[in-house]
Amino acid sequence: MKRSVTEPQTAKGRFGMTRRRMILGGSLLGGALLVGYVATHPMQVVGAILSGGGTDPEPSAFGSFIRIDADGWVTIVNKQQELGQGIHAGLAAIITEELDADWDRVRVIDARSNFGAYGTQVTGASNSIATHWDSMRNAGAAARAMFVNAAAQRWNVPPGSIDVRDGVVTHAGSGQSAAFADLLEAASRQAPPQVPMLKDPSAYRLIGSERVRRKDSLAKSTGAQVYTQDVQRPNMLVAMVAHSPRFGGRLARFDASDALNVRGVVDVFAIDTGVAVLAETTYAARLGREALRIEWDDTDAEMRSSSDLFQYYHDIAEGRGDVQPADFETIGENADAPFEGDVVDFAFDFPYLAHAPMETLDCVAEINGWDVSITSGAHMATIDQVVAALTARTLPGKVDLEVIPAGGSFGRRGLPQSDYVAECVRIAQRVQGRAIKLIWTREDEMAGGYYRPMSHHRVWVQTRSDGLPERWRIHSVCQSVVPIPLMPNRLATEGISHSPYFSTATTVKGKIFTPSFPVVCSLWRSVGHSHTAMVMEHIIDQLARRADRDPAEYRRTLYQAAGDTRRIAVLDELLLRSEWDRPLEQGWARGLAVIEAFGTVVGQVAEVRLELGRPIVRRVVAVVDCGIAVAPDQIAAQMEGGVGFGLSAALFGAVTLKDGVVQETNFDSYPVVRMNEMPLVETHIIKSTNRPTGMGEPGVPPIAPAVANAILALTGVATKSLPFLSGNAATNAGFPMQS
Repeated sequence: MKRSVTEPQTAKGRFGMTRRRMILGGSLLGGALLVGYVATHPMQVVGAILSGGGTDPEPSAFGSFIRIDADGWVTIVNKQQELGQGIHAGLAAIITEELDADWDRVRVIDARSNFGAYGTQVTGASNSIATHWDSMRNAGAAARAMFVNAAAQRWNVPPGSIDVRDGVVTHAGSGQSAAFADLLEAASRQAPPQVPMLKDPSAYRLIGSERVRRKDSLAKSTGAQVYTQDVQRPNMLVAMVAHSPRFGGRLARFDASDALNVRGVVDVFAIDTGVAVLAETTYAARLGREALRIEWDDTDAEMRSSSDLFQYYHDIAEGRGDVQPADFETIGENADAPFEGDVVDFAFDFPYLAHAPMETLDCVAEINGWDVSITSGAHMATIDQVVAALTARTLPGKVDLEVIPAGGSFGRRGLPQSDYVAECVRIAQRVQGRAIKLIWTREDEMAGGYYRPMSHHRVWVQTRSDGLPERWRIHSVCQSVVPIPLMPNRLATEGISHSPYFSTATTVKGKIFTPSFPVVCSLWRSVGHSHTAMVMEHIIDQLARRADRDPAEYRRTLYQAAGDTRRIAVLDELLLRSEWDRPLEQGWARGLAVIEAFGTVVGQVAEVRLELGRPIVRRVVAVVDCGIAVAPDQIAAQMEGGVGFGLSAALFGAVTLKDGVVQETNFDSYPVVRMNEMPLVETHIIKSTNRPTGMGEPGVPPIAPAVANAILALTGVATKSLPFLSGNAATNAGFPMQS
């Protein structure tokens, strides 16, 4: 797959420290130099106390970012979750660059949850590199300065005359040199600089190079990588839970006699989320659960089907429902005045989507009095730690959370409710002193909710005589993914709010309707952008078509009016790389989409044809502006993965309800793109000296509208709902069944 870096945009100068003052701690412990930054902030002090430590945690391999061993190996502690996105390598590369260590002698370990040492450990919003850019650079640069000062004192030379490269400190004038290992003791006695000298991006030798590759590939290729499913503890029991088949359903009564007769089943009991079965093996737990006789109380359960819910959403958007709106965008005076002249009406439906990572939900927990021990691929370790403490009625500092890599997540392991962790802790309370491994099957997870919410968008656009938008009115209907009452539902309209496509409009009025009912929703990869990108990008192509203008040039006019130079640069590069003006073979068409998400601008062009009504995507050209590209190879991998993930959802993805019961519970009814269906993805990175922005999610949103716009070019038919291939979707509204 082609990957390239193009020429730079304008730089924003050198990078300084964050507004929070950073304190460097260095010590020599067990023959290793330990270095780490700790932010001084009032909540940090509270967190340190709750974590069982003081305001200055004792340095250790888990309490500092950097450890340099006596043999010269550099170990970097990763406080973020490794979900398959390769963040461990990116963060390690930032430190390694400033430290001038030997990348081939750098390894990474995962940090336990420790608020006092690391602050909030939450991986999400594609922010790991962006958030830790300053702290990782400062940690590496300060450690380097300690070695330089140690060498300068030993050789009696000015520090400015000393160079460091690949873990070797050198003074060219005297011909003297020493490896990090030779200077450990002397370096540990140096006072670390509070404001270390950072490299200019022009001096980078590692960052931005193809050398920055994942460091877990061998372990994953050989099966040596340990996930929660692999964890074994002495005398451990396996737990499975029978949940209500309907959202909002409650346990009425159950009969455990048959389950207890299954060989290996140890205990069966009710918890607040269902009926738990404890057994000696996974197989026994599953057989025991299947043998349960359960009666559910559906008094407060969701009983509607997806078609009913979509009709409910349509009524809400038309003002016929029972949900009061909130404004999310208002531009100009008299924005509520009636439209007149040339008005275009658009409507879009989006279904629920499951996360469906390869590793289903699982967790290991053991409780001994006040102490709770957990092993999990935690997405939001700090939140999981607090929720576990509340569940076990102990202090967060009494919860030891070992964070290990997760086999995917896409947001499912990052719930504020920490649902599966809390469930595991509840079960562990039943058998104190004995480890419990909770396992959710694929069916449990697919039917268990916390989906990307279904949504409906109704948009009216009044155009000017030149075909450009003059007035916008948007009614969006979407459940909130944040379980906080009365909190604005802003994530549902990200990607619409502050759009550059409003640049020629005199008025804009956006309203968000937030219905509430038992189906549970949460964060899904790219969150609101996963549906709003389709809304805005497909509308723009339709407006361009009505104005008889090229979709790319129509966008450029709006970007210019908005002064959006980043989008213009990405668009120009995208047109060049995709050969936009070169005709394709008969039956093929190109579709374009450009979005900004998580601080990153991504453009994609998809080459599409239709085969018996089925979109075939053979090639996707992507251009990304993500600031400094720390790991270009991993950025390209994220783009490829984002295209595959987004294309799967666009083609097939739909979780539907029939009388309140989920119909798609495994990959037979919720398919994903297979290898033979995956297009060639070419990623081109805009070279930049701006600080890095997010890359884990921005590759997902553009692919659906890019394909829809290619279909529009082929057929003249607009896409009004996803997925394109309706499959089991209750609305049966995907292409080519749409009107």
